[in-house]
Amino acid sequence: MALPDHSVCYRALSTRDARFDGRLFVGVTSTGVYCRPICPARTPKRDNCRFYPSAAAAQEGGFRPCLRCRPEVSPDAAAWRGTSTSVSRALALIAGGALEGQAGVRALAERLGMGERQLRRLFDQHLGAPPIAVAQTRRVLFAKQLIQETSLSMAKIAEASGFGSVRRFNDVFKKLYRRSPRELRIRRRVTPSAVTLRLGYRPPYDWDAILSFLAARAISGTESVANNRYRRTIAIDGVIGSVEVSPGRSCLVAMIRFPQVRALLSIVARLRGLFDLDANVEAIGAHLKRDECLAPLIARRPGLRSPGAFDGFEQAVRAILGDGVEVSEARRLGGALVARAGAGATFDVTGHEPLTHVFPTPSQLLAADLSRLGLAPARLQTLRALARIADADKKLLQPTRTGQEIRARLRGIRGFGSAAVQDWALRALRDSDAFPAADPALLRSPVVANGTPLSAKALLKRAEAWRPWRAYAAQHLWTADLDRRSTHE
Repeated sequence: MALPDHSVCYRALSTRDARFDGRLFVGVTSTGVYCRPICPARTPKRDNCRFYPSAAAAQEGGFRPCLRCRPEVSPDAAAWRGTSTSVSRALALIAGGALEGQAGVRALAERLGMGERQLRRLFDQHLGAPPIAVAQTRRVLFAKQLIQETSLSMAKIAEASGFGSVRRFNDVFKKLYRRSPRELRIRRRVTPSAVTLRLGYRPPYDWDAILSFLAARAISGTESVANNRYRRTIAIDGVIGSVEVSPGRSCLVAMIRFPQVRALLSIVARLRGLFDLDANVEAIGAHLKRDECLAPLIARRPGLRSPGAFDGFEQAVRAILGDGVEVSEARRLGGALVARAGAGATFDVTGHEPLTHVFPTPSQLLAADLSRLGLAPARLQTLRALARIADADKKLLQPTRTGQEIRARLRGIRGFGSAAVQDWALRALRDSDAFPAADPALLRSPVVANGTPLSAKALLKRAEAWRPWRAYAAQHLWTADLDRRSTHE
């Protein structure tokens, strides 16, 4: 996506306009530093400014990161660079380590089903930098954040951020920041055995609505919402940990307890998706409020986001359990399933419901006796069919596949209906246009039904005008329904 005109960019910098945070970076020729548009430093002269669409592009231009505005905690707007799903999928793969080790751009392009030259062209068009530069910049900025926000040793930070060695880690920092990693460290009190990081976003952000949405769907034993915080257990490659997320100042604060530091970058990427931190809600709201029925909802909650999922398989199971039933019933079924099939884990923090289980893996679900779960036999068969194919193909529900391919595989499972596929795509695939039209709460919404429940077909027709942001329209309708029921209780 092309940057705005130079004069618009400079005006955003001059006024420290937070709406542009993450969408552009400014390189200052007189200092050799690149900054976020909200940097508190004195505004440089217009002739000394060079604007870039990403931090990687600014570093490719020869600028080093600012130590005051800290580009490493800037909102990540990469997912909103135009409409390229290929770039979005590539960034998800890079966040998951697709370019680490011996893997190269050619292998990444093959996983995306395109040529290396085409992938490089798309990255240059949308991010202003090649894939390798984007991966390296993310690695360096994440390491910088770990240096300044945690007490991890430099060796562990080098490992967590994907550097091959501590020597390489030190060399990169001395070259880029003109000082060693230790010289960048800020001494602060930290929670033992936990890594606490700030996850930036571009305001507004409706934390209360997101927390209420997650609370209504929280599965007992694996998730807890209390004291304005969200907590859950996590498992990656058989290793168990937990995360706790709370609101901060123009950021969320994530406390991560996980024994393998190399997984931190992936965990952060998953949390950004779960809390939808990279959405351009201003652009989305401007489109949706053209509908006179949605306009009041957007005015009431301008910072509403569309929550994602932490794990693809977990979300597919949730989609089956929630297909055609109320949220409360889906939550009950989820709690019963976790109690019977999930691995035991104990995370007990004062003021929260204890976390006792981790969501089951496909193999654990297959081995469990789910006959007393309360599911209809046909739905139980669907659940087991999903677990079988996910157990046979460990990467089935990961972003290594195209959304089209995954949807086709899910539709091929008997009983995995279109509404469940749409629900999964909305949460796990982060498809902004996914729309589960058969959802009971959407069909009964007075905003679109005017007192008469709509059919799914009629609702889909009405939702055509909301594309490509139907997922966000659905989120506004769900939130309005939750607000309404909370008022009446």
